[in-house]
Amino acid sequence: MALPVAFFALFFAWPVAAIVARGLKVDGAWQFGRVADVVTQPDIRHVLWFTTWQALASTALTLLLALPAAYVFARLDFPGKQVLRAVVTVPFVLPTVVAGTAFLALVGRGGLLDDLWGVRLDTTVWAILLAHVFFNYAVVVRTVGGLWAQLDPRQEEAARMLGASPLGAWRKVTLPALVPAVAAAALMVFLFTFTSFGVVQILGGPTFSTLEVEIYRQTSEIFDLSTAAVLTLLQFAAVGAILAVHAWTVRRRESTLRLVDPKVTTRRPRGSGQWALLAGVLVTIALLLVLPLAVLVQRSLDAPGLGYYRALADSDGGTFLVAPIHAVWTSLQYAAAATAIAVVIGGLAAAALARRDAGRLVRGFDALLMLPLGVSAVTVGFGFLIALDKPPLDLRQSWILVPLAQALVGAPFVVRTMLPVLRAVDGRLREAAAVLGASPWRVWREVDLPLVRRALLVAAGFAFAVSLGEFGATVFIARPDNPTLPVAVARLLSRPGDLNYGQAMALSTILMVVCAAALLLLERLRTDRTGEF
Repeated sequence: MALPVAFFALFFAWPVAAIVARGLKVDGAWQFGRVADVVTQPDIRHVLWFTTWQALASTALTLLLALPAAYVFARLDFPGKQVLRAVVTVPFVLPTVVAGTAFLALVGRGGLLDDLWGVRLDTTVWAILLAHVFFNYAVVVRTVGGLWAQLDPRQEEAARMLGASPLGAWRKVTLPALVPAVAAAALMVFLFTFTSFGVVQILGGPTFSTLEVEIYRQTSEIFDLSTAAVLTLLQFAAVGAILAVHAWTVRRRESTLRLVDPKVTTRRPRGSGQWALLAGVLVTIALLLVLPLAVLVQRSLDAPGLGYYRALADSDGGTFLVAPIHAVWTSLQYAAAATAIAVVIGGLAAAALARRDAGRLVRGFDALLMLPLGVSAVTVGFGFLIALDKPPLDLRQSWILVPLAQALVGAPFVVRTMLPVLRAVDGRLREAAAVLGASPWRVWREVDLPLVRRALLVAAGFAFAVSLGEFGATVFIARPDNPTLPVAVARLLSRPGDLNYGQAMALSTILMVVCAAALLLLERLRTDRTGEF
């Protein structure tokens, strides 16, 4: 546990504390009175209210639309299932600025809905809510569906043989087992929408603003670090309180589950009800997830002869010191390093948290591990530049700075993916192996590893995909001669001209294809299946 604690203290707590101190310290003295001044401002109270209710609404809408898909992917077998699973996951790892722009092309002025029916949603909150569902659909599908696929159906069948109705058997047997996974998925969706940045900035315009957008505006446009520091503390406190309550609630409901191979739980759809459900899920995925991606690809092909793609190999010496296409190789290298760090840190943390004899201090660290997902990425990136700029830890010119920032986002996914599986492992197996003389390393290799292998592979795949799409912190620390794909896309979008916009769409399409290929490979590599992600 020491290594994960040291990692998060050094590369998360310290940079965040540094940026807060920079904003609230004047001549060496803390100015906490500034907190009350900021909170009592009417526009800040409006931001706090909108941030909270839109996150709740986005979470409810995502669960409503994605839970049927979780069942379909968990229990039904149909052609193209693995490809469709990867397609569902792609929006989650796309840079928000790209997806926000693609969504605007659908629902904004001159968009597809405007052309066909004269419908525009870019001036309403519905555009933000739908875009949030677009991003977080995969969180529910993979978190809940993964566990659902491994629940032993014979327990529900036994309840029905004892006289329970199908709904009653599901409510009393399956639902309690799924509650921790549903709660974990809801937590993730709430965190991502509570701290939403790119989507709200593009689709919300001047009308809607979340805490994250306001922190960015105070930092980069108004240069009011004092107000930005107060807002960071507010976001930090809100997310910390929610995570603490959630961790306590989930732990009370968790129990050892009897997991089986998903191959024995899936079957071809039977009956009109299952076929109708499958059709409804496919239509939802086509309209909500595939259509925006199709618009993205179509715009990247607007130039004749793949002109936008061929232009990526040219270095204009302006925004980029290298040709934009080099961002692909740079992103792959950074994401691979970030994945290795996230798997080590997150795996060790999950193993410590899964121990039955873990104390309160260790269990409390469970909630703290999720804080990097809830704290402003803008704050973390800016904090890196302020805190890690002096010996003995001067990393400003080091390439490792970007993978470290990306690993902060990837490690919580590793923990959330592996923790439920590790906790579901019957402790008596470890005890029996230890009694027979196996060393702790051999117990882990012979007992735990075969059971969590799939979770480990999935965790690594998700950490890799999330690292590829990380933008908020990377934009502050990526070097001009080594931009990542999201940073390169954002720089191209910020420049006028059809060629820059087309190149941004082309790079976004490449990023989408790379993520889809990685996820599809992951689906094929794994030989067993389990709970989350």
